[in-house]
Amino acid sequence: MNKKNSMIMVVVFLCAGLALVIGFSGKGGFFLEKPPEPVAQIAAESQEQQVPSAQPETGDDAASASGQGSSDNAHDASVAEEEPPTVEIPEEGQRFIGVKTTAVAEKILNKTIRTVGRVEYDERKIATVNTKIAGWIERLPVNYTGRYVKKGEILAEIYSPELVASQQEYLNILKWSQQGVSPGGAEDASVMNRMLAQDADSLRQAARQRLKYWDITEAQIRKIEQTGSPLRTLAVFSPVGGYVVQKSVLQGMKVQPGEKLFDLVDTSTVWVVSDIYEHELASIRTGQKAEITLASIPGKVFSAAIEYVSPILAGETRTAKIRFTLDNRSGDLKPQMFANVEVKIGLGSRLVVPDSAVINTGSRQLVYVDKGDGYFEPREVKLGLKGEGMSEILNGLQAGEKVASAATFLIDSEARLKGVVQQ
Repeated sequence: MNKKNSMIMVVVFLCAGLALVIGFSGKGGFFLEKPPEPVAQIAAESQEQQVPSAQPETGDDAASASGQGSSDNAHDASVAEEEPPTVEIPEEGQRFIGVKTTAVAEKILNKTIRTVGRVEYDERKIATVNTKIAGWIERLPVNYTGRYVKKGEILAEIYSPELVASQQEYLNILKWSQQGVSPGGAEDASVMNRMLAQDADSLRQAARQRLKYWDITEAQIRKIEQTGSPLRTLAVFSPVGGYVVQKSVLQGMKVQPGEKLFDLVDTSTVWVVSDIYEHELASIRTGQKAEITLASIPGKVFSAAIEYVSPILAGETRTAKIRFTLDNRSGDLKPQMFANVEVKIGLGSRLVVPDSAVINTGSRQLVYVDKGDGYFEPREVKLGLKGEGMSEILNGLQAGEKVASAATFLIDSEARLKGVVQQ
């Protein structure tokens, strides 16, 4: 048999073997009984045949298994709650970046508010001098602004025809009242004389009172009575001792009733007025002590208490005025001088941490609590008052815990890189 016929016989036998493997029908026909199954399904069926069927669990066993599973889940949840996220920084790394820790403790917290002030006149010691009559300035002894005058000193002399007429009227009534009384006394006078005397006395008292209303002093009235002639000019006296800060008249000027002649101020005490920002007003109270210094008086410290806090806030600067009163009998304090003001406020005992330990993210405040072995826990806190580089802790920390007080931002950066702190 040649080689070609041998190859044909081999192919025929292979086809016959394949037909036998696929299946042979007794009825004399070849066919596929069912389509081929997927490989994954065949593998799954074979695995099920190999694994023996498990016995059904009883109710107690199922409950036990369920209880055990729930207990494990609860344990895992409690462990997760008890172990907050931390960031690890080895001791070598802490020394390298300069980490320092501080214990949370209660301390006496003091706050110092520093501001600037300005020396001003004590408004309670400003006096205005005016006239109640019309006339002319005939004499002006105080003739320039800034002059110091004593209380009772003559500031000006005014000639007033109206005032001269009133004085003359008073003298006439005075003379009439004296003539209406008989020398023998009231018992010897007639009824008419008594009535005239009473009327004359009433008129005299009214005329005398009118002169007083025009600021003629008791001494001047007595002088009019003694001389029997009216005064030509009315002397205007200083009501206070102080400096002339405004002079509105000149020699020979005509003045009208109510017109201002002088403004005087007593500078034995002065005010220092300072501005306090809106966010600091909650700490300001009347009676709080302050130390005031001036560059023009080096080395001298004035101590004063806040005596007034303005109820009005300036919209442009968001500040309110506070006021102090200083003794100035020496005359060293000049109005419009600038001053440095330090208001020291005692806030009592507070639970505090250093300001450097707190990271303000804008929406919350964080500190990093030292948990030991190089682990730091980020914790949100609520802050209260601040003073002298310390911040009050209202919530989030307890006394005795340690927090990072240096290189805090580096710890925070490491925590954010590792996803420990939510952004």
